[in-house]
Order: sequence, then structure tokens, then C-alpha cells
Amino acid sequence: EEWKYLTKEVTKAGADLIELNFSCPNMKHKDTGSVVGQNKELVEEFTKIVKENTNVPVLAKMTPNITDICVPAQAAKKGGADGISAINTIKCITGIDIDTLVPEPQVNGKSSLGGYSGRAVKPIALRYISDMINDSELKDLYYSGIGGIYTWKDAIEFLLIGCTSIQITTAVMEYGL
Repeated sequence: EEWKYLTKEVTKAGADLIELNFSCPNMKHKDTGSVVGQNKELVEEFTKIVKENTNVPVLAKMTPNITDICVPAQAAKKGGADGISAINTIKCITGIDIDTLVPEPQVNGKSSLGGYSGRAVKPIALRYISDMINDSELKDLYYSGIGGIYTWKDAIEFLLIGCTSIQITTAVMEYGL
């Protein structure tokens, strides 16, 4: 019901595209983030719900926290996804504060698993995107590349591997627009 409600609301608000977050490593509930992205039945079900309740393109954002990224991507396609965006961050502990003995990142002395991004994930992103693009069931989808894009050369690599668009977040967070 929440997926249906949110889909209708963002469509009504004028969204040009809906990206389904099947990939956030910080979410631990059974119906959220990378937990969904590791479950092909949920990927298919939630994609189908969204497609049935919008008239805009839908991209399923894949998690790299999985052995075979093609499995949930195929489920997203079966559910009606117009394309795939990949990859999101890699589940990690970025460090441990040796003074407090609390894993990083932390807020008010509490921590959880985080998501690792930046330049180091680019080779992983390119590999996963290549896996999907070279999968016979997934060739005809639209691909939006994500992961370690800092320079125009990085962007070109994602386009050369088969992406139609790219997304940049970490570089903007580090260096601004």
C-alpha cells in the first residue's frame, strides 16, 4: 500500500521518472532498501505495483550487495521496469572510533552499517552494469550508471559500457556543484 500511495503522490506532483530504491544499505526492514534488492520476488512485486500506478518511466536501482545482480534486474524487468540504475553503495563499516570504540559512521554515539561510495566503487559498478547489459534477458533496458563518477572520463566509461545516462552524488557532496 505504501508503494502504491507514494507512486500516486509523486506522479501527481509531476515526477518525470521514478527510481525505486531496492538498494540502500542503511535500511534493515524487510520491505526496504538492499533487503528488497536481494529478494527477486519483492523486486518484481514492488516494481509491478509502481508501474500499475504511474504513467512515467520507472527505473529499479540495484544493490551491489548481492552475488548475481542479474537476478533482481530480471525480476524488475518482469515487473515492468523501463530500466535499471546501478549501483548503489556497498554495505560497510567505514572505521571504528578508537576513543569511543563505536563503529563509524556514528550519530550521538550510535552507529549502523553504512554505504561505501566514491572513486573505489567505479570498477565494481562498471562490472555489474556490464553483467546486466550482457545478459540476454536484460539487453533492451535503459541503463543509468552510478558509482565513482568524478570526471568526464569516468562518465564516458559508463556511456561506453552501455549506459544512456549517469548519476553523480558523492563527487557533488565532496566538491559541490
